Amino acid sequence: MSKVSAIICITLIASMAIQPSEAGVGHWIAGAAAAVTAVAIVPAALGFGALGIASGSIGAGMMSASAIANGGGVLTGGVVATLQSVGVAGASYSTYAAAAAAGGAAVDYFTN
Repeated sequence: MSKVSAIICITLIASMAIQPSEAGVGHWIAGAAAAVTAVAIVPAALGFGALGIASGSIGAGMMSASAIANGGGVLTGGVVATLQSVGVAGASYSTYAAAAAAGGAAVDYFTN
């Protein structure tokens, strides 16, 4: 199964588990899709990629600020390290599922 079809399955399963309001099913699906798309696109847009952090990018500035704030090193498990991990290896299925559930629920909540 490809990663895309697995993400679609996770999104559909999450949508059945949360049970959005009847009027908000379309909103919930749109929110879930937007959140899953953001998880895939945002790290690359910030400069976190498979070859490392792009020079002069927002990610490079984040790494510099993190290193200065932490005495010369970047925290393991911190925001910069997590975004770099996602940039190199992609997000896990559980991350996509959590994003789908949170995005769908948030849009459903704020539109109803």
